[in-house]
Amino acid sequence: MKFVLYEGLASRKHGPWRRSLFNLKANRLYSQARQRHLFSSLSSSSEQLQFHFHFSSRGRVASPLSTSLFLSVALLPITRDPPITPPSISTAMALSADDVQTMYSLLLNSLSSDVAIRQPAEAALSQCENRPGFCSCLLEIITKGGVAGREDVRLLASVYFKNSISRYWRQRRDSLGISNEEKIHLRKNLLLHIREENTQIAHVLAVLVSKIARIDYPKEWPDLFSFLAQQLQTTDILASHRVTMVLFRTLKELSTKRLSADTRNFSQITASLFEYTWNFWKKDVQTILQNFSSLSQCSNIDSILSSDLGLIGERWFFGLKIVRQLIVSGYESDTTSAQEVWQVKEVCPTLLNAIQSFLPYYYSFRDRHAKLWEFTKRACIKLTKVLIVIQNRHPYSFGHQTVLPTIVDFCLNIITNPDQAGLAFEEFLIECMILVKSVLECKEYRQTLTGRVIDQNGGTLTLEDRKKTISAAVNDMMKTILPNDRVVLLCNILIRRHFMYTAKDLDDWNRYPESFHHEQNLVQWTEKQKPCAEALFIVLFEKYKEILAPVVVSILHEAMSASPPMETELTPGMLLKDAAYTAAGHVYYELSNYLNFNEWFHGSLSIELTNEHPNMRIIHRKIALLVGQWISEIKGDTRKLVYHALIKLLQDRDAAVSLAACSSLCYLVQDMNSSEQDLLELLPLCWPLCFKLMDDVQEFDSKVQVLNLISILIEHVGEKVMPYANQLCQFFYKLWEESTGESILQMQLLVALKSFVCSLGYQSQACYDMILPILQNGINVDSPDSLNLLEDAIQLWETTLSNASSVPPQILDLFPYLVSIVERSLDHLEVVVSIMEDYIVLCGAEFLKRHASSLVKVLDTIIGNVNDKGLLSTLAVVDILVQLFPMEAPPLITSVLQKLVYISLSGDDVHEPTKTIVCVTAGAILARVLVMNTNYIAQLTSEPSLVTALQQAGITLKQNILLCLVDIWVDKMDNAASLQRKAYGLALAIILTLRVPEVLDKLDDILSVCTSVIIGATKEDQSEDESSGDITSYSENIGYAATSSKEFRKRQIKDSDPIKQLSLEDMLRENLKTCSSLHGEAVFNTAISRIHPSAFAQLQRALKMT
Repeated sequence: MKFVLYEGLASRKHGPWRRSLFNLKANRLYSQARQRHLFSSLSSSSEQLQFHFHFSSRGRVASPLSTSLFLSVALLPITRDPPITPPSISTAMALSADDVQTMYSLLLNSLSSDVAIRQPAEAALSQCENRPGFCSCLLEIITKGGVAGREDVRLLASVYFKNSISRYWRQRRDSLGISNEEKIHLRKNLLLHIREENTQIAHVLAVLVSKIARIDYPKEWPDLFSFLAQQLQTTDILASHRVTMVLFRTLKELSTKRLSADTRNFSQITASLFEYTWNFWKKDVQTILQNFSSLSQCSNIDSILSSDLGLIGERWFFGLKIVRQLIVSGYESDTTSAQEVWQVKEVCPTLLNAIQSFLPYYYSFRDRHAKLWEFTKRACIKLTKVLIVIQNRHPYSFGHQTVLPTIVDFCLNIITNPDQAGLAFEEFLIECMILVKSVLECKEYRQTLTGRVIDQNGGTLTLEDRKKTISAAVNDMMKTILPNDRVVLLCNILIRRHFMYTAKDLDDWNRYPESFHHEQNLVQWTEKQKPCAEALFIVLFEKYKEILAPVVVSILHEAMSASPPMETELTPGMLLKDAAYTAAGHVYYELSNYLNFNEWFHGSLSIELTNEHPNMRIIHRKIALLVGQWISEIKGDTRKLVYHALIKLLQDRDAAVSLAACSSLCYLVQDMNSSEQDLLELLPLCWPLCFKLMDDVQEFDSKVQVLNLISILIEHVGEKVMPYANQLCQFFYKLWEESTGESILQMQLLVALKSFVCSLGYQSQACYDMILPILQNGINVDSPDSLNLLEDAIQLWETTLSNASSVPPQILDLFPYLVSIVERSLDHLEVVVSIMEDYIVLCGAEFLKRHASSLVKVLDTIIGNVNDKGLLSTLAVVDILVQLFPMEAPPLITSVLQKLVYISLSGDDVHEPTKTIVCVTAGAILARVLVMNTNYIAQLTSEPSLVTALQQAGITLKQNILLCLVDIWVDKMDNAASLQRKAYGLALAIILTLRVPEVLDKLDDILSVCTSVIIGATKEDQSEDESSGDITSYSENIGYAATSSKEFRKRQIKDSDPIKQLSLEDMLRENLKTCSSLHGEAVFNTAISRIHPSAFAQLQRALKMT
């Protein structure tokens, strides 16, 4: 009988989307393998898989999987009959050698495109993952290639193995995991099989070794690196290539461990490995260069090209990475010790020599052999990157006289020397610029006032003295390498050569103006030659500004003379002018001492803006950007002219120009010297131009940029935007509809709407017809884009409420959405609290009538599930709710008040100030309830369910809950602020009217507190009352705008607070009489007599009884 097996997984070039994390790649390959369906016929004799296997980790032969787990699963026959579906798995036994065949079949079935075949196999594998022997089975499958094992099955087995290491290699309570015996077996066999011919599987095996090494090295796997170093001595090129791959992966993994013991281990690895790996790498360099020399002289390269040269080249790259990792991670940065890392002095010059040797072959192979050309290009870039990394990590060692001068001089020659530049290509040129920039801006090389330190006494220099000495030496070297004339030359080369647009740049601009604009402004400076040259110029100018400022001004005047304002041809002079303007824009902060912008604008820039020839778009765009950079230097009436100029450029037919104008208009409007009157005069022009530009542009970044300008304009003019409200409402709603599915753009739109509502203030109801549908969509957690829109939507919701003069029914009906929001997440608590407060303050009884149940759900979800800061903000809402609705609210929020009782009595606030504030606040709310709804608090504290809940929470109740609260009010009085103390005092005064004998036992404390409140009331600082003392004021300061109507209502609530209005003096006087009559005058007088005479005298003065 014949069977069907998958063929090996075809190799695939991953291209630029390749990720650095190999586990992502491996899982992607797993999905790729599953989708392949390549069938071939094999004889039945090849069906049997013969594997050597390690016995069970428990010292006994484990029961075979075929009998303990499920029936044996057959391979797919050529008739494509479905395989046997595995039944449910028992996890009682370990896996053994007899289970390998069945495990192979499961892996094979899990690659099937048929869900009925794939899912049972995946389920069975999932249940096997935590069983002893699972990884050993996988390793046997991985290491047996050829006809006996299909490549895609082996690759999938390696992915399962990798995931099992992450989950089960460390001992866990909930799993037997992998035993020590099996780990020994796996470690040994992994190293014996690293010579894997399939590159993708070899990568996974390297990751496997690195993950195990992270956990087991050095204690359980001390011989790992000695074994790998020994294996490097082999003459088998493939084997040595795989060893370097494993070695690099392992070193990279171990270098991420940051504990001191781990860094010491890595230093020991470096000490033992560096010499050997470095010499090995140098031999590979010589081998590659010798081959290149022969190949470059051959007319037919393919005829003599060795198949091993590609492997040697890849091995060489791994070796370079290993050397880099050892130098960078094997030693602490020399910035902390100023001690020389000797490898830097040896390695860096050799790397430079390698660059110089490889560079000529870049052009030799470019038109003759693509692979060798690509290798040469990659080699030069990687070598230079390593030099940059080493310089950043060990700047003092890099500053040695045998290292820094030759490397920097070479890079400067590449950048400035036309002959040398012929050998350079863009990516390599970028790396040379990055290296020079890194040296120039290195803070360790900055010259100090003391200069070089000479030890005249023969003693040891201090750390700071060593640093100063090295810095002085580096500065001396830099003066030799980069004298003034070379600084000027470098500046000229950067501006005249690297700042200028190329033919390709102009072609890209013609075809994709929007993309061109964003690439010029947003691209990472290390990715393109022009922005990299600009970054180097800025650093160079900052270091040599006295020398270069006149040079830049001179180039600017030269360019303006070579390209007159009314020029129409696209000449080198016009491109030089653009480059000069670029330079002047980047260093405006220093150049302003040499160049008057007002004169420049009137004498040249404004004239150039009148030249409307299409070729002038280059200069127009640069002027638009230039005025945004020089904004602080635009003085007097020139600012108004600049406004007009930018608005004119905003309507340019070229999107790159109009977007540049849009960007600078944002800066101009936001500038502190901006004239509001000038802006108001231009607003009628701005809006239609912005709306048209939004319609014209296509890219997301462009739309966001225009929307940002509209937001800034709205925010800047404030309520004066009202005449344009209808236009803006139509624009915003249209944009919202058109951006359906583009949640990021809609997020920006919500931010703009928030500014719009804030600017309209109490007139914001004019935009409700537009806002409400958008708001309802944004705060609905069930909408498809809720994950992205929710945060900005609820902020817009809060802003809309805060700016409402009155709340219409449509906005009132939105409140239930808040329940779903807090049930989903409490990440937006601050805004949620403010929204609740807005509804309570602005809507009053109508809100409570319609949404009481939703309010209770929100409060109940928050209290008990947030930290102390969040709890304090929520308690402010509870306090104002009880104040406004003392009879209606407490019965509705019983569960919340019960939680406040627990918070007050829990005693968790010892030595924790924030918890003390929470406890004090909770107690103040309960005191308020007692004062304003005495009958309810008596009912609440006598509830059996509350008593039971407190006892279950571990709170011991030695007395009535209400009397326990009395103790809290007395105890926390010193921590309370003014209004809270008043609430405590009033509550304690009411306690005196209870017909409970224990009240007399607490009479001394109660009267002491009340006395201090009465006497201290006249001395309280009003500012304390309005800040920390008033718990209802928390949400005022959370950063959301509020209109006068809301603030006026809150002030009314504060001023009418019964706690403020009630007289504690009168209440205490009356309640003492009641207490006396309740308990009998004799008993009462006895209790009074226990009060200290001085305290009693204070009480008499407070009550004006003397």
